[in-house]
Amino acid sequence: MMEELFIHRILALFPKAIAHKLLLLLMFVLVFWIIYFSTKDHTKLLFSLRNPISLNHWNAFRKSFYLEAPPDSEISPTETELRIKGIVEKLDQLIPPRPFSDVASTTSATHSRATLLSPQDTYCMGDQLDVLLEVRDHSGHRKEYGGDFLRARMSSPALKAGASGKVTDFNNGTYLVSFTLFWEGRVSLSVLLIHPSEGVSALWRARNQGYDRVIFTGRFANGTSQVLSKCGLTLHSSAELCEYLDYRDQEAFYCVRPPHIPCEALTHMTTRNANISYLTQEEWILFHRSNMGLEIMKNFTSIKVLPCNKSENTETKCQLGMKTPSPSGYTVKRRWISAFCKQIELSETKSINDCLKRKLIYLMGDSTLRQWIYYLQKVVKTLKCFDHHGVGIFKTHVLLDAKRHTLIRWKKHGHPFITKNLFSVKDENYIPREIDQVAGDNDTAIVITLGQHFRPSPIKIFIRRVINIQKAIERLFLRSPETKVILKTENTRGMPQDAEMFSDFHDYIQNLVMRDIFVDLNVGIIDAWDMTIAYKTDNAHPPDYVIGNQINMFLNYIC
Repeated sequence: MMEELFIHRILALFPKAIAHKLLLLLMFVLVFWIIYFSTKDHTKLLFSLRNPISLNHWNAFRKSFYLEAPPDSEISPTETELRIKGIVEKLDQLIPPRPFSDVASTTSATHSRATLLSPQDTYCMGDQLDVLLEVRDHSGHRKEYGGDFLRARMSSPALKAGASGKVTDFNNGTYLVSFTLFWEGRVSLSVLLIHPSEGVSALWRARNQGYDRVIFTGRFANGTSQVLSKCGLTLHSSAELCEYLDYRDQEAFYCVRPPHIPCEALTHMTTRNANISYLTQEEWILFHRSNMGLEIMKNFTSIKVLPCNKSENTETKCQLGMKTPSPSGYTVKRRWISAFCKQIELSETKSINDCLKRKLIYLMGDSTLRQWIYYLQKVVKTLKCFDHHGVGIFKTHVLLDAKRHTLIRWKKHGHPFITKNLFSVKDENYIPREIDQVAGDNDTAIVITLGQHFRPSPIKIFIRRVINIQKAIERLFLRSPETKVILKTENTRGMPQDAEMFSDFHDYIQNLVMRDIFVDLNVGIIDAWDMTIAYKTDNAHPPDYVIGNQINMFLNYIC
């Protein structure tokens, strides 16, 4: 009341309208300064008035909201580039050029010789059996260098038993192949020449020459119609391009922008193989099906293995962070038995349910992990499929057990993803971004596998992705060290018709890369490469009994 009376008396002294307006303005300023000086944070307010929000501040906020945000000052792309360069240099040394003018000068399985070292009438379980290989060319001449891609395996078909052998390359044309005699009975030995060193060198050179072996076709939505456009990891085009770039991780994908359609309208993708090769005509001869996977030890008879009262020394329970030897295990009666840790057989539904109770499980990768979803749905009846909507088999798959608070989710990894089936890109994320979205705790587990879809691309693409995944796992362990992370390696896929794109040699190199980058991480390893050699499965998607043993190994890690 006193303030109103005061204002009324002042206005009476200034009857004119202009004077009234000036007086009101003065009164507003006076009230503002009284309030301003009465606040405790007036210095902050003063500072903010002297520094109004600029367009640059707005841009920083807007860009940081999207994946297109520029890298923070703390992130150094140079570090990643140097790591990629260093790994490629090591691989180049491992796979030196092996030019040849005549197929006759390449390694021959028929002319190569295998000698059993320290032969015996019988052997004991647990013993190591060594074979010396001396490789020769088709003219019978001794090779002076190594680098042949070999696959060693021991087996007892009657027992449905198998295990891989360890190959040591002396880089002078000789190899030591070592077998661990895991079980008793008659055991057969095998060493296959998958590719001669000259073929390995050709595959390595060809792989890193181009990005155009796969044709990506993007589907853009334009109202009720669809427009198709060329896409890829790199595009050499004078047309306007849509760049889908993750600045932080420097992961990029491109599409030719359709006229008058925004880049955000890209919804789906499909691929097909291009009729492109970087192999010479002479080199292609080495990859005819008849010239791959040839047996070197044709004339070897089986050996007899006795128990000899030896016991297994695998009393330590399977745990994260354990180093996996070579071979990492073996199979008897189709059951996978780890060579480095003690497994519990979780075959009954109740025991699996007890293990999965309150678990959040994120499967990130390719269709060999999607097989886990199908298997678990058949075996564990309490897990119900949640229809996530979407198109085709590559949509997100979710299994739920609401009573036990169990959730299992599979999502495909990001580009490159190779399939003739149409798949959505709207719910797609690179694995590092998916890991960043996981809060993590003791009941959370992440399984990662990738590689099959990377085989036709230069190795740098794969190395960058694995490094980015490593960094994401390190960030996860900082906020949640108890979260369980398991790496499932790639599995073999036999002798494909298009070895240039899909040879298991590419898989072998990628497994080396992953193990090298993940060496210091506290993760579990499911050695699908070793498993599929032991089981001798030649399909990119192994049968159910292999998938079941992979899952059992996983459950041993998390329970």
